[in-house]
Amino acid sequence: MDFTFSKPDEIVKLLCERLRQMRIAQQMTQAELAGRAGVSVNTVSNMEAGRNIAFVSVVRIAMVLGRGKELEELFKPQLTTLDDLRRYEESTSRQRIKKRNDHA
Repeated sequence: MDFTFSKPDEIVKLLCERLRQMRIAQQMTQAELAGRAGVSVNTVSNMEAGRNIAFVSVVRIAMVLGRGKELEELFKPQLTTLDDLRRYEESTSRQRIKKRNDHA
C-alpha cells in the first residue's frame, strides 16, 4: 500500500493490523509476544487496537516478530546525489539548526 495520500490514523490502523496478523501467523498469544518483547500484555493489546504506545515498545514487538530489517530501513537517509551525501555528512557533526531570519 502506498501511504502517500493516507492519513496518519489510517496508516496506524493498517500497521497495527499487520502486526496483529503477524503475531497470529506465528501462533503467538498476546501474552507470549508481550513476554518475549519485554512489554505488558496491555501494551500489545493497546498496539493492536491502534492506541498510542511508546515507540520503543513498537520496536521491541517488531523485532520479536522478525521485522528488524524493516526497522533498519525506517528513516534511513535518502542519498541520491553527491550534494545529498555532503549535506548528510555535514549534518552529522552539526548540533543545532540555525534559526532562519525570514523577516529580512
